[in-house]
Amino acid sequence: MPKKAGNLYQQFGKYYGLAFLLPVSMLVGYGIGYGLDKLFHTAFLKVVFLLLGIASGIIELVRELSEDDAGK
Repeated sequence: MPKKAGNLYQQFGKYYGLAFLLPVSMLVGYGIGYGLDKLFHTAFLKVVFLLLGIASGIIELVRELSEDDAGK
């Protein structure tokens, strides 16, 4: 029984981390774009890097979930 309870907590931790994956990747992408906009005096890089952050978050989310599905 303790092994199953540990596995439950381990799965909870993994999926809890996945819940923050997309918002954090969006925030990091926006932050990089914002910093580059300030550095180069432009106004479009934050949008570009926000979109790159969204794309990378979705790719990593799909990668993690498909890895979990293949293990079953």
